[in-house]
Amino acid sequence: MGNKKLRLESKKQEMENSYFSLLIAGFGGQGILFAGKLLAQSAMLEGRHVTWFPSYGAEIRGGTANCTVIISDDMIGSPVVRQPDLLLIMNEASMKKFEPLLKPQGLLIINTSLIKNLPNRSDIEIIKIKATDIAEEFGGSQIANMVMLGALIAKTRILNPGTISTALKEIIPEHRKNVIQINERAFKGGLKGIAY
Repeated sequence: MGNKKLRLESKKQEMENSYFSLLIAGFGGQGILFAGKLLAQSAMLEGRHVTWFPSYGAEIRGGTANCTVIISDDMIGSPVVRQPDLLLIMNEASMKKFEPLLKPQGLLIINTSLIKNLPNRSDIEIIKIKATDIAEEFGGSQIANMVMLGALIAKTRILNPGTISTALKEIIPEHRKNVIQINERAFKGGLKGIAY
């Protein structure tokens, strides 16, 4: 148990300082691509190298939607992520599809409001958060993606929470500025849910 904790802490330190690959997945309408774009914009604001690789097409309309994000202190050779360091999973179908890709000693953050069957792996760390339930407390299930991002930042500290708030104001269009506050509240709910 001690060795596993040490390896996970080492992985956390690596993500803080060097290279971090993430796959975010859920169904269309959960704000999967928005979450990835927000992380990418935040990383750029902090002067990091970044790639954001969204999945477009028929999957977006009701099926599994996903995107990958790489954040690094150094130049990124390829946006392709075959074995991510971390998975942010919003629903059951995405769990079944992408969980096997998570590399050993990786981190899995799951929305247990919608995911009931946990993976049977001893080589990863699993963080459970009822993101949809928490989001509904702040105004609606559509902001569960922000709760998940809050959990991600609280656990990994890959980015500063304040940078996320700044980037949020930059990427939300002018005609939708009224949703910034509710998104910020949901994000802070995720931070508190994991105790930043």
